[in-house]
Amino acid sequence: MQCSEDRRPAPSDGAGLPRPAKGFDGLPDAVRSHHPAGTANASAVHLRDRHTEPRQTRRPPDGTVPPGTRTPSLAAGQYTTPVVFGGSTYQVLVRIPDRAPGARLPMVLDLHGSRSTGPDQLAYSNMAPTADANGFVVVAPTGVVPSGSGFSWNVPHVTPSGTRDDVGFIRQVIDTLTVGACLDPARIYATGYSGGGRMASALGCMLSDRIAAIAPVAGLRAGRPDPSGASAPDPASCAPSRPVPVIAFHGQRDGTNPYGGGGDVIAWRYSVPVALQRWAALNDCTTGPTTTRISAHVRKTVFTGCRAGAEAQLYTVSDGGHTWPGTPHDNGNGLVTREIDANRLMWEFFRRHTLP
Repeated sequence: MQCSEDRRPAPSDGAGLPRPAKGFDGLPDAVRSHHPAGTANASAVHLRDRHTEPRQTRRPPDGTVPPGTRTPSLAAGQYTTPVVFGGSTYQVLVRIPDRAPGARLPMVLDLHGSRSTGPDQLAYSNMAPTADANGFVVVAPTGVVPSGSGFSWNVPHVTPSGTRDDVGFIRQVIDTLTVGACLDPARIYATGYSGGGRMASALGCMLSDRIAAIAPVAGLRAGRPDPSGASAPDPASCAPSRPVPVIAFHGQRDGTNPYGGGGDVIAWRYSVPVALQRWAALNDCTTGPTTTRISAHVRKTVFTGCRAGAEAQLYTVSDGGHTWPGTPHDNGNGLVTREIDANRLMWEFFRRHTLP
C-alpha cells in the first residue's frame, strides 16, 4: 500500500529543535564547531554508563515544542515530530530522505547512550549520511530517566520501575511513524550506543514482532545477568517470539561495558561473546562460531544456519574503546577505529532481513 504525499516544505536540518544549554552536549569546541547552533549536536563526550542517577522522570529537554515548530509528516528533512504515550507528548527527532511519491521507507531507531539525548546520538553516530544515501528514515528518540547532563533508557530488568515504559514507548514511536512518516512496517530496525545498545538488545528480546533486526554498538545483551550465576544471561529475561538477526560491534578495550564481562552488577557482568552465543541459541543457529580477521585490529565472528534465515554476528575491535566504529567524533572513551564503518555494515546487514 502506498502513502499519501505531504508536499509541504520541510524545515531545514535541525529547524525547530531546541538548542541545548551551554555545556549540555559536553563537546570540546573543536567538535562543536562542526554542528552550528540549532542543529543536533554531536554526542556528549562523557558517556560513561553508570546507574547512580536519581530514578525520577522529567520531561526531556526536547519535550516542549518552541513556537513556530513545524512537524510535517512525510516531507524530507530533519525535524521533531510529536509522539503521544501514556498521556504525555514527546518530541522525537526524525530524519527523512527524499523518496519516490508514496513509497514506504525502512526505519532505523538510533538510541542514545546514558547521559545523552536523541539529537546528540544522531550526530555522534553520524547516521544521517548513511540514511540519506540508502533511503531509510532514521529516528533518534530521547529517554526520560535523568542521567548526568542527559537521560538514560528504562531498560527492562535493569532500570528500577516507576518511570516510562520504554519498550511500550518505542512501540508507540513505531506505530506513530509507520503512519505519519510512511514507513514499511516489515523493515523496522534498532541500533544504539552503550545504554542505547542495551536498549536495542532489549527490543530484540521484547519487541521482536515489530523489530526486524538489531545492531547494538558497545552494548550487546541477551537479557539481564542470571541472578544464580552472573557470568551468563537469565534465559527468562529474553524470550523473543521469533528468531532475531543480530549484528554487534564492541571494542576489547571498552572500560565501561567490558568486552570480557564484569562491570556494572545489574546491567553488564557476562561477556560480549557469551551474549552473542545466547542470541545464536535463541535463533537456533547450527553452524559456528566462525571467526575471520577483517583487518589489522578487527575480526568478525558469525553463527549461521539459523532458523528463518536469522544470523548472529559480532565485530570485535582489539584496540577499540567504548566508541562507535567509523564515527568522525572522538568521545573521549578510547580509540575510535576507522578500519570498519559500523553504519555501512549494519545497513548492509539490515537490508537482508525483513519481518515475516
